[in-house]
Amino acid sequence: MVNVTFKQNPVTLLGKEVTVGDKAPHFSVLSNNLQPVTLNDSKGKIRLISVVPSIDTGVCSEQTRKFSQEATSLGDDVEVLTISVDLPFAQARWGASEGVSNVQTLSDHRDLSFGEAYGVVMKEFRLLARSIFVVDKDDTVTYVEYVSEGTDHPDYEKAIAAVKELIN
Repeated sequence: MVNVTFKQNPVTLLGKEVTVGDKAPHFSVLSNNLQPVTLNDSKGKIRLISVVPSIDTGVCSEQTRKFSQEATSLGDDVEVLTISVDLPFAQARWGASEGVSNVQTLSDHRDLSFGEAYGVVMKEFRLLARSIFVVDKDDTVTYVEYVSEGTDHPDYEKAIAAVKELIN
């Protein structure tokens, strides 16, 4: 079981913990134009899934910008997804104001499909816990980081290294 705190207070994570070697669970989230997006929509690509509590906060914004910068050097076989429970309109506004276009921001606000499938719903706040998942072209999870304190940064270098190991 994963132990996570948010602002130093323990939180309860809902859903099943995902571990390296698992088949990536299916999910359905919303794009910025309110269209459903599933894991299958990026089938055959390496997926770096960056999960943030809210795109409008400092660490979450920085995390998304960091992976956006890295995405340019990872090539066309890699899809970078940022998932939060922010409304799609807020995500689109953030992306436009930050000039971030090579990361797909996706909303899990409707039914927490992603959050429950990946064990990252913070019950106390109805937000997603900061985490990183790397999924290979065959939908196998190859890297997982549940950030132990929700206001801390993930290990960017390890996540990018995990993606680079999968690039042929």
